[in-house]
Amino acid sequence: MASSFDPNNVNLDTVDPAEVVCYLSASGNDYNGHLGARISSIFVIFAVSTAATFFPVIARRVPSLKIPLYVYLFARYFGTGVIVATAFIHLLDPAYAEIGPNTCVGMTGNWAVYSWPPAIALTSTIVVFLMDFGAELYVESKYGVSRVDPAATIVQGDHPSQTISTGEIPSGKSAAWDVETLDSTEAERSFRQQIAAFLILEFGVIFHSVIIGLNLGVVGSEFATLYPVLVFHQSFEGLGIGARMSAIPFKQKSWMPWMLCLAYGLTTPISIAIGLGVRTTYNPNSNTANIVSGVLDSTSAGILLYTGLVELLARDFLFSPQRTNDKKQLTFMIVCTLLGTGIMALLGKWA
Repeated sequence: MASSFDPNNVNLDTVDPAEVVCYLSASGNDYNGHLGARISSIFVIFAVSTAATFFPVIARRVPSLKIPLYVYLFARYFGTGVIVATAFIHLLDPAYAEIGPNTCVGMTGNWAVYSWPPAIALTSTIVVFLMDFGAELYVESKYGVSRVDPAATIVQGDHPSQTISTGEIPSGKSAAWDVETLDSTEAERSFRQQIAAFLILEFGVIFHSVIIGLNLGVVGSEFATLYPVLVFHQSFEGLGIGARMSAIPFKQKSWMPWMLCLAYGLTTPISIAIGLGVRTTYNPNSNTANIVSGVLDSTSAGILLYTGLVELLARDFLFSPQRTNDKKQLTFMIVCTLLGTGIMALLGKWA
């Protein structure tokens, strides 16, 4: 379409608007050098985002570090806000820019018959809900129904009868407690309830990380701004992933949380390396690239919308029987959540 369009001879009464939009959005490869800085981004983003992802998990699983409770709470609830903002600002909005009704893709062929970004996001949200609900029914049928979330209960010192919720740790306690014990059946039940939802969450975030990693490898003049922004972007997302993982009752010697943290940390650096490998040929603004990115971003947006609003906000603040009654601590948790949401939304101005 763009090849037959003459931008110097346009009749506004008869021209197809799609031709104008496709011409304006068409762009080749924008790579403009700075190879050394791009290579450095592989290692910087890997180190910073991996450290941020590991931190909440280490805070819960390594008692000897004695990380203060409020430091852990900051990481966990700041990360919750990050996940929610990522869904709206960093996934759904870019999807509209890639395959929405006012784009070249969205104005041509079957992409023009419907607004696909919200439809794809809605579909993935419902699919995740059905998977989550099915997993819940399976776990309940196998292990029975429990009113108390066993993952939220810990045992204090040498007195098994004295149990309190994770939201009500007395002042002076660290984020990793002296003894964390669960009945084996209850632990297994809680783990199976939560791990499926978490894997879906990480799957959605990794999709997004692949796309931005590729783009960082080939982007043009925007690289100088995008590089530092993505360092924070990936670190905050990693904090959200790690915080969510820290609440899952993995077995003490399980390798899974460490491997899942590492998988997230490696995704963007590997994608940047791939982007550098095709830096002179890959066109991030082509219709094919926009379709792939738009579909993946829409799908990931639906996944993170469900996870952020249902699994994180609703579970921790609205429906948890173990929610803390400490008003100071509850206020801190809310403020951290809002702070994570606000800062991640602000980063959407640049990335």
